[in-house]
Amino acid sequence: MNEAIRADKLRVIGEDGQQLGILSRAEALATAREAGLDLIEVSANSTPPVVRIVDWGKFKYQRTKQLQKSRKKAKAPELKQMRFGLKIGEHDMGVKLRKVTEFLDAGHKVRITVVYRGREMAHRDLGYKLADRLKERLGEGIIVDSEPQFAGRMLSFVIRKGQSAKVKDAQRDKEAG
Repeated sequence: MNEAIRADKLRVIGEDGQQLGILSRAEALATAREAGLDLIEVSANSTPPVVRIVDWGKFKYQRTKQLQKSRKKAKAPELKQMRFGLKIGEHDMGVKLRKVTEFLDAGHKVRITVVYRGREMAHRDLGYKLADRLKERLGEGIIVDSEPQFAGRMLSFVIRKGQSAKVKDAQRDKEAG
């Protein structure tokens, strides 16, 4: 910015976005001072470096607003969790799977946890069977990020919606809308 720019020749862009051409560092600084504005280096890697004549405070404000806007739009996928017991009924499983499907449609990953209680620990294979049944009921558009792993009294795995499933949903929405 201003005197911190070290290059001798600079490609200068005016405050209105019009190119002023290649000027010496002194000429560019003089032009910026005449307008009562600052000289900001936009691209240091090009030859000659590109500088812009702008109001630094306004430029900085607009840049922060743009960053805030892009951060707001960029939604990081969360990891949601759904817990199932080994003795879950068919209706209860349907309700929970509907919620899992909502999470997946929203773009989140979901950790499904099968919880073992008491003597159920003696039948670990039932948890793996339940996990397979859950994956089957969720459909083929599901990608398993981590296979079922046993930790303590819980069997858990992480799923997400596959790319092909997202494309199919977009096509279905397009046809419906």
